[in-house]
Amino acid sequence: MPISNCPLTLCSNGIYRPILPICIINPHTSKQLKTYGLIDTGADECAVPASMADLLGHNLQSGQSKIISTGNGETIAFSHTTSFEVYHPSTNKLLYTLADTPIDFMPNLPVVLLGVNNFLNKFILNIDYPKKTFSIKIS
Repeated sequence: MPISNCPLTLCSNGIYRPILPICIINPHTSKQLKTYGLIDTGADECAVPASMADLLGHNLQSGQSKIISTGNGETIAFSHTTSFEVYHPSTNKLLYTLADTPIDFMPNLPVVLLGVNNFLNKFILNIDYPKKTFSIKIS
């Protein structure tokens, strides 16, 4: 089931953004965290605040470490395998499950970013900024 003409979310800085309700699941511990993810076409990878690693039962620094470039310069990220559940923003109905998805846990990251690899590359995304809506469906 696609998400069609979903309203963009007005954020505190006055910018409208495409945000989805998600659940991040650690497949090794079954711990889960319901949150929101920002669809970010400028993010190569999915990224999660490092503070969420412990809540999901991941040992942050035991993940595969790598240096990545961000808008704020270089930082370290620790990759862990998770599963994502994507919910419809209006009905909260489960729409998609992305199993065994490696994501980067990053210090100083304030929001979950749904990036190109392992997320957006599975979908067709349309954003209509003048109408302040977005649509997403499996490709």
